[in-house]
Amino acid sequence: MLPNLPSVSHLSVVITQAAAPAFLLGAVVGLISVLINRLERILDRSRMLNGLQKDGAVAPELRADLPRLEERAALINSAIFLAISSGVSTILLMALAFGLAFAELPHERGVALLFIGAVGLFGASLTQFLREVRIALRITDHLR
Repeated sequence: MLPNLPSVSHLSVVITQAAAPAFLLGAVVGLISVLINRLERILDRSRMLNGLQKDGAVAPELRADLPRLEERAALINSAIFLAISSGVSTILLMALAFGLAFAELPHERGVALLFIGAVGLFGASLTQFLREVRIALRITDHLR
């Protein structure tokens, strides 16, 4: 015998409520792509500067760039971790919403708490990204 399935109207409400988390998940994926691209560029520059140091004399301003690149890489790593955590939270809230709908249990409070957490993690990731961008802009100001 099949278990009682939720009504179509109840499922449509859950699907409608999953729209905002789906947009958040899309934003998280886009941010992660940007962050990984920036991290790759930072690592490429670090490798290039380390290669120059081994070959011979390096201008002091280039040598001074290495600690800043390390700091930027650490901030980007942190931002990536927070963004992925936001994405995982978003997926959990969507799974929870549909799971509780099938169990015919109220899901609004649990989903709301997970959504707040996911948005908070996304905001923290953006904050780390902002800190990295400020350092990057400060570096370009010094090299002009």
